[in-house]
Amino acid sequence: MTTLFISDLHLSADRPDITACFLHFMSAEARGIDALYVLGDLFEMWIGDDDDSPFHQQIKTAFRQLTDSGVPCYFIHGNRDFLIGKRFSQETGVQLLPEHTVVDLYNTPTLILHGDTLCTLDEGYQRYRKKVHNRFIQWLFFRLPLSYRQRIGDKMRSGSSQTNQAKSQSIMDVTPDEVIHVMAEHQVRQMIHGHTHRPDVHTLTVNEQAASRIVLGDWYDHGSVLVCTPQGCQLETRDFQPQ
Repeated sequence: MTTLFISDLHLSADRPDITACFLHFMSAEARGIDALYVLGDLFEMWIGDDDDSPFHQQIKTAFRQLTDSGVPCYFIHGNRDFLIGKRFSQETGVQLLPEHTVVDLYNTPTLILHGDTLCTLDEGYQRYRKKVHNRFIQWLFFRLPLSYRQRIGDKMRSGSSQTNQAKSQSIMDVTPDEVIHVMAEHQVRQMIHGHTHRPDVHTLTVNEQAASRIVLGDWYDHGSVLVCTPQGCQLETRDFQPQ
């Protein structure tokens, strides 16, 4: 009985080492588990489900093979791949979840999310997030040719990198009060999220009860997996495969 959580892989054709590690994970470790949860930023960038590049097809095939084997796969949007939609879900068998979802993790109600909504001190990012999640703006974006969307995506990714370099680490981390508020709102004592790239297990108090916040790691230097069983959860790393 094992459930796996991953996030912040930032898959792209530019990083074949990350892709190889992910594909090995999907074809070996993820087989036969209870469920796989991907908590956002699976891709470095996603400009629409109609992008049928060979790289994207390779990733979608890995998910389809896993779901066809009987393993349920779930996905929560991140800040890089919030445009993943119904077509991706239909082609892969991956189920799309709301941005804040409570799951029963071996009899422990657990709130899962990407994590960017917790970074409330980063007001600039929250304003940007509100704009790009606007349904009308997305409708307009999808009506642009794929090549135009690619250019816009590349420009936004470059701008995001430059902006983040100028921000303090505290602003880009979660806001403690928001964590407590969201956990209390959903009546849980366990939270799992990604986004900050700071893997750790934090203890806190919610409604005068002990609680935990598990932060998933990114895949820039090695794979990062949260392994959960009825006995508990453990953050683990996975080495990249030799090229």
